[in-house]
Amino acid sequence: MAELTTIARPYAEAVAQLAREGGSWQAWSEMLALLAGIASDAQVLDMAHNPAIPAGRVVDLILAVGGDRVNADAANLVRLLAENKRLSLLPVVAVLFEEAKAQAAGEVDAHITSAYPLDEEQTAGLRARLEARFGRTVQVTTSVDVALIGGVIIAVGDEVMDASVRGKIADLAVAMAG
Repeated sequence: MAELTTIARPYAEAVAQLAREGGSWQAWSEMLALLAGIASDAQVLDMAHNPAIPAGRVVDLILAVGGDRVNADAANLVRLLAENKRLSLLPVVAVLFEEAKAQAAGEVDAHITSAYPLDEEQTAGLRARLEARFGRTVQVTTSVDVALIGGVIIAVGDEVMDASVRGKIADLAVAMAG
């Protein structure tokens, strides 16, 4: 995934620049979600990877399915990706664009994995600490992983903070082995 992200990032940044200049973050968000869904379809992927089918035909199909919900700039993006045999990057471009959109809005996403379900008060407390640390509004999602034994793991972008018992045990094992 890291390699795909590296390849998709320039496309996502270009789209983010267009959205910033045109004040069209939401429109681009909707178009990219639509195009990513179309490009992720198994039949479309098969066509895109079939050397006997011209890239223009695949582009025409995607744009026909998207219809009037896809503007000229988004159509150009699809053409560019198809010409470079990178249509399968559309879902990654969409995810990276959403990250840029959130950053432009002063938001950041955090995922908290805990050993036990968190109540509203605990979630709000963690959100407040994260907002203070990152200086942005934090959108929190949570999940439960009983294998953590206790504590939490918090992922914000590329940063992961492991305050779990399982993580502490692993750290201790490494220290004892060294």
